[in-house]
Amino acid sequence: MQDLPQGKFITLEGGEGVGKSTNLRFITQWLDEQGISYIQTREPGGTPLAEQLRSLLLEKRDERVDPTAELLMVFAARAQHLNQVIKPALAQGKWVVCDRFTDATYAYQGGGRGLDWALIAQLEQTVQGDLRPDSVLLLDVDPEIGLQRAASTGAADRFESEQMDFFRKVRAAYRKRAEGNPECYQLIDASVPLEEVQQSLAAALQQIAGGS
Repeated sequence: MQDLPQGKFITLEGGEGVGKSTNLRFITQWLDEQGISYIQTREPGGTPLAEQLRSLLLEKRDERVDPTAELLMVFAARAQHLNQVIKPALAQGKWVVCDRFTDATYAYQGGGRGLDWALIAQLEQTVQGDLRPDSVLLLDVDPEIGLQRAASTGAADRFESEQMDFFRKVRAAYRKRAEGNPECYQLIDASVPLEEVQQSLAAALQQIAGGS
């Protein structure tokens, strides 16, 4: 029996208020229209255990969460998610569309929290081996605009309650990642009208599908 071709691993990244939820719906609609088999998932999360870890990470608490403890929880959730959901789907030839992945760790725990990128890279290699996204769609917007948008969607979680300087560092880390590997990253201006954002996403998806 011939092995199925490996599926495509696509991640959607960006800070608060960039429009990930709306644009995830656009991406999955595009995949449906193309007849491409896929799963949609998220990080942290994607499995019952990983979702429990997500709740621990996002919940506001009186106790200060040590940045290294936060980092290890993120990768614990990622290990479960990868082995239970992402790798099996890719092996079945499905596309995996993931709301955030390891770039978010470099951005939030590396940029925002100031943890050493070398430590994150070490955990990345331990947990993921050679598995990396085929393409990262990075929605980019000034944090002041993004936080204004996010404020209208409900109560802030532990991350959304950080100061503006935190989010500026998150954005800078995301952009640094994109600039370091332009072949893998699609930097999409999320400050323009939604129709233009989605035109950029459609063009990126067409390019990814064309490389199948």
